[in-house]
Amino acid sequence: MSEAKRNIAVVIITLIGITLLVSVIFLAPYLKSRGIRANVFLYGFTGSICHQVPDRCIHMWNHPLAVCSRCMGIYAGFLAGTLVYPFFHGFTHTRLPHIETMILMTIPIGIDALGNFFHFWDSAGWLRFTVGFFWGILLPYYFIPGIVDAVRLLHSRR
Repeated sequence: MSEAKRNIAVVIITLIGITLLVSVIFLAPYLKSRGIRANVFLYGFTGSICHQVPDRCIHMWNHPLAVCSRCMGIYAGFLAGTLVYPFFHGFTHTRLPHIETMILMTIPIGIDALGNFFHFWDSAGWLRFTVGFFWGILLPYYFIPGIVDAVRLLHSRR
């Protein structure tokens, strides 16, 4: 398999995976609103990756999404970042962004999370979502090259 095809496959699989996760996040409250017990499994699954405090969650169908606003922002940003990744990097280059970019993009979410953790303030849901979203956009630019390198390493060992 050529490098470009391998990179395309990684981007597509990543896109499918994050789309499924975002779908689960929305499916859980929908199923709960319909009285379908499968919601318990979906909330339980996503509960392993998020605290799910109802006051910190976006509500749909009169129930909280399966993750908090910040996590929802991260996953929505990851989805958006994965969608635009090929337009910025193509399928032949898998360079990591400069570390300064990661630091700069992490500062807002770090300040917001620490301020909330130490009870300096209680951020509104829209702010939690927004800082999560912008940080999430950056993550595929590290995740995809990491997976591409792992696949390349596995392929070279064969």
